[in-house]
Amino acid sequence: MSSKQQRVGMIGVGLMGHGIASSLQRHDWPLSFLEHPGNQPVEDLIAKGATAYPTGAALASHSDVIILCVTGTPQVEEVLFSDGGVLEGLHSGTVVIDCSTAIPSSTLRIAEAVEAAGGRFLDAPMTRTPKEAAEGRLNLIVGGDHELFETQLPLLQSYAENITHAGSVGSGHKLKLLHNFVSVGFSTVLAEAAACAEQGSIEAEVLVDVLAHGGGAGTVLERLRPYILSRDDSGFRFSIANAHKDLGYYLTMANDTGATKSAAAGIYQVLDDAESSGHAHSTIPELVSILTDQARK
Repeated sequence: MSSKQQRVGMIGVGLMGHGIASSLQRHDWPLSFLEHPGNQPVEDLIAKGATAYPTGAALASHSDVIILCVTGTPQVEEVLFSDGGVLEGLHSGTVVIDCSTAIPSSTLRIAEAVEAAGGRFLDAPMTRTPKEAAEGRLNLIVGGDHELFETQLPLLQSYAENITHAGSVGSGHKLKLLHNFVSVGFSTVLAEAAACAEQGSIEAEVLVDVLAHGGGAGTVLERLRPYILSRDDSGFRFSIANAHKDLGYYLTMANDTGATKSAAAGIYQVLDDAESSGHAHSTIPELVSILTDQARK
């Protein structure tokens, strides 16, 4: 079967998934998707030929490749293992590509279940934002058999511009958690520093200037700079709830591997406190204000 004859099924047409789906259609892949109340509006996808299916099993029975783009491990397990789930409709040779952020130990069990059902599995978590998803410019970190990775590369290149083969199954999800620990960890440290600067009567412009010309320079500063200076969080629309979830996954992975995790535990606690105080849907840049308010109480 030539690659463009592969029928692609999407599960999770949310902010990121919709961008992936539209990118796939732009590259002429036959597309179907799972009906779900969490989907973004899908009229544009249907107008371009996409077909909706009511269950994972029905979608799987009409797909050669299934891309999962859901919130995390519980949702991945649900769409695969539930009654009417993907595994019930999977046919021999179907490839499951999990773009979610997930716990690696679960990923290994899922891959075994997919293979036992006759399918093949890649974990391919992504970085970047819905904007890059819609532009077909995501970053992917892929775990799985290298030959299978090479076979699916044309599909992956339809919605990503930087694609790294990380190693065997589970390696993609391990590296995604490492990436998010560093990204969210740096962001939380910067937010706490900005809140401390505000409490200490340091001008925001001066703080940013000093960091930008020293050891604080980099992507995280540029993402949070607009919020520190003018309370504009558009540069990093990543929720505290998602960051909290990802740090929890990282701690699970660290426990599973016996790695040290003291710094991660501290970052997790900051996010846990923020979410517990009603800020689950706030963005990471808003931690600056949240931490400032906490200090004033």
